[in-house]
Amino acid sequence: MTVTHISVLKKNLSSSIDNVIGYNDSITVSTKKGNAVIISEDEYNLMLETIYLKGLYKKIKAGEKEDITKMSTYNPNEKW
Repeated sequence: MTVTHISVLKKNLSSSIDNVIGYNDSITVSTKKGNAVIISEDEYNLMLETIYLKGLYKKIKAGEKEDITKMSTYNPNEKW
């Protein structure tokens, strides 16, 4: 992870973004108001997928605790 100040990032923006994309680097940008992190789109999508899968896993685990005797069987004629 690269750490830089906003003024330095402005001067080297193109090459910094190239490094984020090409080397899967991340950049922490410090400013007077706080810090921000720049990551690649691929990394961002992986993070979203991980969050989604964790939620799906929790739903599956909760479903395993359901009483199977109270479940109905599939009926293709059932109206929803």
